[in-house]
Amino acid sequence: MASEKPVNWNLCPATDVLPAFDEAPKADPAAAATRDQLPTDIEGDQLSGTSTIPLYKGNVALKRGDQFLGTDNLRFNIETGNYIADGNVRYSDSSIRLTAQRAEGNKETDSHKISDIQYQLVSRRGNGSADSIDLQGSVGQMHRSTYTTCDPSQPVWKLAAPQIEVDNNEGFGTARNAVLRVGKVPVMYMPWFKFPIDDRRLTGLLYPKLSQSGRNGFDYAQPIYFNLAPNYDDTLTPRWMSQRGLMLDNEFRYLYGGGRGQLDTEWMPSDSLRDRERGKITYNGYHNVDRHWQARANLAWVSDERYMEDFASRLLGVTASNLQSTAGLYGTGRTWTAGLMADQWQLTDYTLTEAALPYSRQPRLFGTWDDSFGRWLETGVYAEAVRFTHDDIRGKTIVDGEYVRDGSLTRVDGGSRLDIKPYVSMPLAGAAWYITPTLAWRYTAYTLDRGLADGIRRNQLVAAGIDPATATPEQLRGNTSPHRSLPIASLDMGLFFDRETDIGGRSYLHTLEPRLFYLNTPYRDQRDLPLFDTRAFTFSWGQLFRDSRFTGADRQNDANQLTTALTTRLIRQADGREKLSASIGQISYFDDSRTTLGGGDAIVQQGNSAWVADVNWAINDRWTLGSTYQWNPKYRKEDLSSVRARYLLPEDGVVNLTYRYRRNPSTNVDQLKQADLSFLYPINPRWSIVGRYYYSMLDNKPLEIIGGVQWDSCCLAVRALARRYVRNREGEMNNSLQVEFVLKGLSSVGQDTDRTLRRAILGYNRDDLYLVPPSNIEANDDDYDPNLIP
Repeated sequence: MASEKPVNWNLCPATDVLPAFDEAPKADPAAAATRDQLPTDIEGDQLSGTSTIPLYKGNVALKRGDQFLGTDNLRFNIETGNYIADGNVRYSDSSIRLTAQRAEGNKETDSHKISDIQYQLVSRRGNGSADSIDLQGSVGQMHRSTYTTCDPSQPVWKLAAPQIEVDNNEGFGTARNAVLRVGKVPVMYMPWFKFPIDDRRLTGLLYPKLSQSGRNGFDYAQPIYFNLAPNYDDTLTPRWMSQRGLMLDNEFRYLYGGGRGQLDTEWMPSDSLRDRERGKITYNGYHNVDRHWQARANLAWVSDERYMEDFASRLLGVTASNLQSTAGLYGTGRTWTAGLMADQWQLTDYTLTEAALPYSRQPRLFGTWDDSFGRWLETGVYAEAVRFTHDDIRGKTIVDGEYVRDGSLTRVDGGSRLDIKPYVSMPLAGAAWYITPTLAWRYTAYTLDRGLADGIRRNQLVAAGIDPATATPEQLRGNTSPHRSLPIASLDMGLFFDRETDIGGRSYLHTLEPRLFYLNTPYRDQRDLPLFDTRAFTFSWGQLFRDSRFTGADRQNDANQLTTALTTRLIRQADGREKLSASIGQISYFDDSRTTLGGGDAIVQQGNSAWVADVNWAINDRWTLGSTYQWNPKYRKEDLSSVRARYLLPEDGVVNLTYRYRRNPSTNVDQLKQADLSFLYPINPRWSIVGRYYYSMLDNKPLEIIGGVQWDSCCLAVRALARRYVRNREGEMNNSLQVEFVLKGLSSVGQDTDRTLRRAILGYNRDDLYLVPPSNIEANDDDYDPNLIP
């Protein structure tokens, strides 16, 4: 996701409260650093007085480095450096610009006292007034002063204090006995308050986060930021929930030339909801060993299986049933990639047992290599060696409606796997055509623990109708060293046709792109092989051009099939934007594909797959429509359909409408049927409403409802959201209320509503529309995928 939504200053009538003075030198931080070593130049219309204490009158300008002092009258003592300026006083340097009635001080010691001032910060938005200010070099002290990022004509909020100290070297201001007013109403008193005057990080209190929910009650979090060093910092956040108790969050970040990392901890000494101590630890970081190798770790741990459910505040977080921790060394070069890693899984769904967890890989070594030899030949190899382990399965039973461990224990064995897939291809191409024959060989071998091998054998006996209780010891003994070896041949070819055409007075490039993909793989009996990390891909457009319909190496399907596909596009000649794209494709199976995952998984029968179609149409610069559709000729009904519509309103408004439907073609059972409406609707430049209604038609209940209002001004924004969402797998709902005050250019008070809205409303931040979403068929960044066509 992109960075935070940019602050909107469009409602401000002016950029500069005090425009730059024409006579002043350009702000230069380098000159500010050496100003005490530079001479002072003084100009004026008239000069009188003595040679020691000259008196300048009319358009007086005093300059030294980045400093400028303009006035009507200036008396200056050359020997002592003392000066007195009165009448239309103007002062500026690299950090501040101000006007006043009188100023006096000493240029040699860089000390000044200025009275009755109006000021504006130069390095960031901020302005105010003060009865007087005492400056000593880069440190200033303002008396009876105010600070705001608002324009004086619209003082929506203002920080007022009897005394504010400003340190330009350190980049912060400190207010004592400050009162924050919104309009004329005091909303917060702060006996001591530290705030930034530039973009540097500063130790101090950050603004609190407040919310209300049916689960937590009143929720207050107070972040405390520690700027420990230029390359590492820490944020400690005490959090109090009225219905649950005290929680401590901590975020430690570090950065150096070779890498970076972040350690997050959460600890709750006693959660009233569960009557126990709870916590969470996560770490994410990397270290660049050299230009080819990088060490990475992504670690996570929670104290109990209900932690994610109880503390997840986003809809996408409540359905996670496990946490994965990974650590490894990864390398890449021009023709190769490699890695040595390990991972571990932790159960986070209290309704499941460890049987639902994937096998851990401890360790895993993988590598790829591919290169070209001349114009016509490419060759390469995929290779992986991995040891699979699994936690013991501890049984559960339901007691008083809760899942409780019943004390039973089941041992789960693992094993090792070697997978090697070399290939050679001959890519031939012209200006409007290409043809790529590829021949690969896949060899996969296992060393299995005895318990797992015998378990696979028992399943085979049951599938064959033999009762394992009546089988002989020889029949029950499984193969601990199964292997599989087979060739894979494919032929990928396509054509490109294009022509220029005019539609509605605009010039377009119209393309037609037919594609054929033939795949042939012989059948091998793989019932002796375990299922460590393999599942069936969800059928989609990308699956039309793969050489396996399974992830992982535990299954390689047999195939004698041809994919026929056609894509057409309309590309606007003026700017290269795609006006229309439409694709349709289908696989023809010439023979039955008998390889399955077992457990009642049906074979792929001879015939045709579902038709896969995808259309995207940019009606104009505001309207876009898209649809994905899969029609199954066997059942004469759709397996999948989705329709997407988006309308971009003026003033960054957006409306999204989506319908999703999916059916399991093996069981002919509906899996999901959902409608999703989300919007950001600007009523006028100041007011807008936001909302989402995400509904499951199969469950006849909403999955998430959001309703909110936003008010915006030059320097203050207020967002209030009411939210109701599904919080666990059992469909229980949670209610929450989020309110956030955004003091533009300073900070925000309340809950992070921006994060909630950007997840729920695609286009809430307009830049998010141009991000490429991750594909549901791609491997993880730590993985290689030997099932893709080379």
